[in-house]
Order: sequence, then C-alpha cells, then structure tokens
Amino acid sequence: MKILITAAGSYGDVAPYTGVGARLRHAGHDVALATHDAYAPLVRAAGLEFRRLPADPRTRRPDNAPAPDASPGGKRDLMRRAAAFIQELGGGLAEATTESTELLLLSTTTAPLGRQLAEAYGIPSLELGLQPNAPTGDFAPPVSGARSLGRWGNRAAGRLSLRIVDRLHGDATRDLRARLGLPPASPRTVRRRAEAAGRPVLHGFSEVLVPRPADWRSELEVVGNWWPWHAPDAQLPSPVEDFLAAGPPPVFIGFGSMAAGQGERLSGLAVRALRRAGVRGVLQSGWAGLATGPDGNAAADDILTVGEVPHALLFPRMSAVVHHCGAGTAAAGLRAGVPTVPVPVTADQPFWAARLAALGAATTPLPFRALFADDAVTRLAEAITQATTSPALHERAAGAARRMASEDGTGEVAKAVEALAAAEGLTD
Repeated sequence: MKILITAAGSYGDVAPYTGVGARLRHAGHDVALATHDAYAPLVRAAGLEFRRLPADPRTRRPDNAPAPDASPGGKRDLMRRAAAFIQELGGGLAEATTESTELLLLSTTTAPLGRQLAEAYGIPSLELGLQPNAPTGDFAPPVSGARSLGRWGNRAAGRLSLRIVDRLHGDATRDLRARLGLPPASPRTVRRRAEAAGRPVLHGFSEVLVPRPADWRSELEVVGNWWPWHAPDAQLPSPVEDFLAAGPPPVFIGFGSMAAGQGERLSGLAVRALRRAGVRGVLQSGWAGLATGPDGNAAADDILTVGEVPHALLFPRMSAVVHHCGAGTAAAGLRAGVPTVPVPVTADQPFWAARLAALGAATTPLPFRALFADDAVTRLAEAITQATTSPALHERAAGAARRMASEDGTGEVAKAVEALAAAEGLTD
C-alpha cells in the first residue's frame, strides 16, 4: 500500500513519525514522509521517501530571540505567526499528496488540513497524535498548562482549545478547499464530521504518563510512544564514548528547539550550575546553541558539548536529564529510567513536566523564566543535586521505564493500518 505520512513543526513534531514509517516499510508498505527540508536526511536514513513541505521553522528562527512573552500582546503575535505558518503549509500538503496515495497518516500539526486532502482524493486517513488534545474531564488541554480546572472546567477548556485550533486554520482551510475543488466548509464542520463518523485517532504517548481518559469516545486510543528511527547498529560518537568512560555518569542539559538566541547566557548558567552541583555534564547545543567553548565545539574536562545525538543512546548513560519537557524528550528520559529536572518553556511542556513530577520521576518543575532570575544558578544546581542523589526519584524513574518497555506504539499503528486497509478493500 502507498502511504503518505505528513508531519510539520520542530524536531519533536516530526522525528517520531520516522519510527512509524520505518515500521510500516518493514511490513511491506511503500511509505513517504512529507516534512521540512531540515529533516530530509532523517527521513531518508529511515528508508522513507522524502517529500518537501514549506514553512520550515528552523530557517525562520530569530537570531536574538527575547525571553518568552506571556503577555496578551505576545500571545497575539504567536497566534499570527502560527496562522501564517499554517497558511503556507496548506499548499505544500496539496503538492505532496499524489493521486497514487492510498492512505494518509496525519500528524497532530497536519491533521486539520490533511482532512481536506482525504476528502478531495477520496482516500482513507488515520490521525496520529502526540498529545491528548481531545476534551476530557481528567485534565485541562495540555497547551493550557498543568493546572486542573475541575472536571467541568477541563472539558470546557478542551472544547475551547479545539475552537481556537479551528480558528487558526480558517483561512488556510478555505483556500485549500477552493484549490482542491471542494465545497466551502469550516475546519470545525470538517472536524465534527470526522468525530461523528467515529474516525480513529491513535495517540503516541504512554499511559505510564497519561492514562487514557475514561470519558473519551471509544475510537480514541493510547498506544505508547513512537520513537525516532535510528539504525539498529548505531553507536554514540567516539568523543562522547571517551567522555563517558572518563568519569561517573554526567547530567544532560538541553532545550531542543526552544530558546533560540539564548545560547551564550544559558551555556554559562548551565556550566555554573553543574559545577556547583559537583557533577559532570553533557550540553546538547539544540536551537539555543549551548556550548562549552566559543566555537561551539570545545569541551572542558568535566563538560562536553554534543550536537544531534539519539536520546535513546545517550539518556541511559546519564545520571539525570535537564530539559524543556517536550513530549518526546520527556518520554525519552522516562524510558531511560533516569530522573528529570523539568524546565518547561511553553505550549504543552508544563503539562508533561507536571506529569513527570506527579509520577515521582522528576523534581519540581523549574519554569524557564526562572532561569532569568538572580538565583537561577542556585535553583538549577539544587534541582540537579536532588535528581542525582534522591533514591526515590531513581526508583520511580526505573519503575516507569520497566512499564514502558512492554509497549509497542509503532506495532499498534501497523495493526491499525492493516485493519483500515482491510476495511477499505486495499489489501492484496
């Protein structure tokens, strides 16, 4: 079967789908993944066909990004930029979808527009979400933070969150439907049609962190994480192995696609906190550009800077991990069985940070804005010390890792694809 996966956004929004695609290719399917140019090497390394999507966020990051702005004006600007990103994305998705496509697999960020493509081409689709965005009484929508509003309030906030997403996709949906020759319909109308039809949605996170809400409709499933693909024989680079062998397990610090333009300040903060805690460290440069030397590559005796290294290989060798708590990074730390120091920045990150802390596998979250305070070094050092010395944190993290080891998220996607193919008469 010819399958097209669509995924857009940061590394964490895209990389998990390379693991899904590789599993489906292994099952005998012809799989393409449409995403941004920056991830073409990752897609092709997984043995998948690469198709280009525009609006690559890596080419648009500011060189000197300010501290996160939580003001109403800052949020309005964020919404405007998101709408512009979505508008450009619509045309790219249309170009990536060919008449030979037999099944669409839609990521969280591409599903609202992808539904129009499925309708226009008359092909089945399956939505693969990375966050629990459907309304529930169990918790407020992840993008609203970690605070519960009570069961009624949580459900109301969840419905409001969906309406905001619909509004963001309004112009892009109108233009895409016109381009595809479809009659006018709002994103909300199309979404509610899918819900009424009982369309399945698979969620690629672990019930260890978020048990499936009992008030979800039956077609919403939680199947376990989808991990970024890496070669079965992949190993850590020699400089990393040499550093690890030279002393006790270090502490990882990285902020992924967050904090662009903040590298110099954050690097100094991280180094001082690690040394005050008396531990070795590994800094992952990420979009912030963390580094231990002016050229971004120099390594001190006790601290090493690395680029893109698979967390699946690196995290199990750490004594603790300090990060922004994106969904994938939060899960990777838990899978490795090591405690986390959560430093959430924005969006769904406070939600995942709170989940790790509630599980007992993380210290109390330290909001990213706290790293701008005068006592930032002290607070980060104290959290690192707690994460590396607390037996309870290590026991809870190790126990969660054992439970996650029994999950097979990509295998569940493969089963769902086969079932959908049989129902649609697409099997040989």
